[in-house]
Order: sequence, then C-alpha cells, then structure tokens
Amino acid sequence: MRKNAFKYLTILTFMFFFVLISNVSFHEIYTLPQNIVATYDEIKQVNISKKFGALISTSIERSSQNVSSGSEKEGTMVFKLFGLIPIRKLTVQLPPEEDFYIGGVPIGLSLIADGAIVIDEAEVEGKEGVIVTDKSEQFKKGDFIYEIDGQEINDLQDIICIMENCENEEVEVKFIRQNKEMKSVIKCVKDKNDKLKLGLLVKDDISGIGTLTYINTKDNSFGALGHAITDEKNFISSSSGNIYDCNLIGIEKGERNNPGQLRGVFLQSAGSKGVINKNTKFGIFGSMEDNKGLIDENLTARIGGRLSVTPGKASIISSVSGIREEYEIEIIKANYQSKAEEKSLVFRVTDKRLLELTGGIVQGMSGSPIMQNGKLVGAVTHVFMSDPTKGYGVYSDWMINN
Repeated sequence: MRKNAFKYLTILTFMFFFVLISNVSFHEIYTLPQNIVATYDEIKQVNISKKFGALISTSIERSSQNVSSGSEKEGTMVFKLFGLIPIRKLTVQLPPEEDFYIGGVPIGLSLIADGAIVIDEAEVEGKEGVIVTDKSEQFKKGDFIYEIDGQEINDLQDIICIMENCENEEVEVKFIRQNKEMKSVIKCVKDKNDKLKLGLLVKDDISGIGTLTYINTKDNSFGALGHAITDEKNFISSSSGNIYDCNLIGIEKGERNNPGQLRGVFLQSAGSKGVINKNTKFGIFGSMEDNKGLIDENLTARIGGRLSVTPGKASIISSVSGIREEYEIEIIKANYQSKAEEKSLVFRVTDKRLLELTGGIVQGMSGSPIMQNGKLVGAVTHVFMSDPTKGYGVYSDWMINN
C-alpha cells in the first residue's frame, strides 16, 4: 500500500512540475468570466495557437438552439489538461452569424436624464429683492438628483410639481455624486409669490459628440462611445435620447497631460438619425432610423470574441481626416477580465498619419471600432493622460451583451 501511495505521489508530483514548466496559463483560464462570447473558429484557433499552453485543449461539449432568437446558440466550453482532465467549464454564447456595419464616424449625442443635473446655485426673486442661495456646502456641479421627499424625479417637470405642492420649508434630496448615493436636507427659498423654490439651477439633458461603433445589418440596432455618458464624472441614468449628424470643424491635438479633442457641431433642427434607449458603462445603445452618411454598405464585419484578441497588429476605424480610414495600432495587452469592465485592451497608435493629425487618441474618438484579423473586436474608450499615443479599449462582446 505504501509503495502504491508513494508511486501515485511521485506521478502527481511529476505531473505538477511538468505542468509548471509547460507554460500552462492557469491564471488566464480562471480569470475568464463564467459567460463568454466565442465562435467555433475562435475556439479552434485557441487550440492551434496553444493560447493557454501546450497541455491545454478546449472544446464545446454541447450546444442548444435559443428558441426565442432563432439564431443564437449556447454551449459549454471545457478546458482539459492533457486533453483528458477537465479543469474548468464556461458557458459560451455562440454569436449569431450576422454582419455589422462598421462605424468610425462622429455623431452628435443628446441624452435626456432620468432625473435632474445640478448646474449651479439659483437666484430667486423674493419679495424684498433677489435672493442668492448658498448650497455650495451641500451640492456640487454635476450632482444627479433622483428623489425629493420620497418622490422620484424623472425630469425638471417633476421638480416643478413637487415644489408647487410643497408645504415644508425643508426637503430631503437624494442624489448621486461620483457614482455614490448621497442625501441632504436643504432649506427651501420663498419667491415673491410665497412659493417655495429648491434654490438650485438644474437641467435634465446633456449633449456632446462621440463616435459610432457599429450598426447591426439586420435590425439597425447600434452601439457607440464604448463608455457611459457622464457629467462631472457622474453616471447619467437615461433611457431616452437622440443621435444626430455631426460635422467636424477642428482637431485639438493631444499632448502629454492634455488629451486633446475633436471639435464638432450638430443641429438638432436637422432631425434625428436614431434614438438612444440605454446609457451604460459600455456605451450608448439604441436603434438607428436613418443610416445615410453613417455607414459604408461595403464595410461590414463579424464580431470577434475576446478569445480571438491577441497582442500585436490591429487597427482602428476613424473619420478624423474627413473620410473613413483605417489606422494601424498595436495591441499591447488584452486583459482576461472576470467581470465586465471598460478597460479591456491597452493599445498604442503606430500609424504616422493619425499621429500627425491628432497626436494619438483625443476626446471624441471614443467608440472608434477596433479591428483585428478582419473582425470587430472592440472600441476605443479612453486615452492615457501621460501619453496620448496610448489608449484603452473595451471588448466588443461586452458592448454586444448590453
């Protein structure tokens, strides 16, 4: 018995050290999320390239048709050591076999907040003159008000209605500052008609420019920006907004500690191109109603899951020159994220044309599609403040899943 135990211990010890020296990437395997997006071809390439080490193989053991969509499939992806010993199982979503129009063009964004955004303190005309309120110790620019005295705030009209019927000189206000929920009891101000006012200047809309990432060729659903629309670093809860044509009028080149920006104009009076129905940490999403000027019907691609993303040559699509062009980048790092995060990729701009034009990545380029091996694998999200030639990107499947 002892001899057998010693024999098995020796074999296990040998296998352990053999695995260690064989460069098996256990860390990468176990930091993958429980649910991933991948195609059969990508899983095949994982085995060919020995992405997780020479002793690891992957396969899909089963798959089932999703009846509700009629196109999406789900399977179980298994990692095996020596091709025999299962070491981890993941749920894999096999993306629908459909093409996406590649974006890269600037768009105007107008978002209607599901609440009210603080702009400044307000001046209230009282019976004895103008009253300058002082709420600076309680509120800051960008604070996002979502409730007053237990009543939900969806827009400015809600605040007006609450204050018109308010009989208390103090109200409890709940708001969000830098993504933290806060509350404060504030003293209201009486105007010349003895009506109580909150004493804050607020708005319920926010606008700017960004870049379109993709439009689904089948249903015209779109994704853009790659990160959330915020105001003073506060996430803006919203389920409505509009997309507009945007004309670039200038570029402020990026420099060290100055990310630069695209300068553009858009006219809401020209009519909406599409509607926004979701603002998330991975971008804005909705339905495009008019694709004219936003797509090239000859420029389409399939979605590439994170398993297909590797350090090395890639490209971004952008219209910063006035026409849609492909610019070379180098993916420095592709993170194995165990949960949904924006900063999936780290890349460096290597294309001299883009460096001469913008200095690298500038504000307004967020959402620019990242392509590798003919697939849409991500979108630009942020620029390195210390080095505008480097930026972050988000995996395209994080966007598609939203």
